[in-house]
Amino acid sequence: MKILAIADEECASLWDFFDKSKVADIDLIISCGDLDPRYLSFLVTMTTAPVLYVHGNHDGKYDRIPPEGCTCIEDDIFVYEGVRILGLGGSMRYTQGDHQYTEKEMQKRVRKLRFKLFKKRGFDILVTHSPAYQLNDGRDLPHQGFQVFLDLLEKYKPKYFLHGHVHLNYARGQKRYDQYRDTTVVNAFERCIIEI
Repeated sequence: MKILAIADEECASLWDFFDKSKVADIDLIISCGDLDPRYLSFLVTMTTAPVLYVHGNHDGKYDRIPPEGCTCIEDDIFVYEGVRILGLGGSMRYTQGDHQYTEKEMQKRVRKLRFKLFKKRGFDILVTHSPAYQLNDGRDLPHQGFQVFLDLLEKYKPKYFLHGHVHLNYARGQKRYDQYRDTTVVNAFERCIIEI
């Protein structure tokens, strides 16, 4: 299965200069947040791939302009073609904005998923907006990652961990790909393709 992962910044070659041949072999599109909801609606309309998404910390507008035809996987395990995909959007709380959480609030969200995790026997892909704590995150509070994501990676050993939030153009040395134990970590900033 070929998956297009996207986050944070709309890709001009997929929107302004769309060419169907660029996505002809894509089976699934996953948004890690902070994208214009009309961009997601456009992609689901112009491709044959379903679009799954979690919220970023700048996605409060989704309440007014939802990404039509797309599936929100927040706080759920979505199964597509046998691949189990766990979604946990949002960032570390740094203001009173939407989709921001303290570490304890994110831990509570994960605890509520215990039965689903047991029933599905874990997951294959973790999709979040924020990175995990000290795994390609920032040291400032808005870009700091969540410790509980590391706990999930250690316990369930998914194949992939997809996140956004930390833009690759923020500073030199930002990584697109990394490894944490058995899991390949992917910063989905703008766009990238993975296979599972």
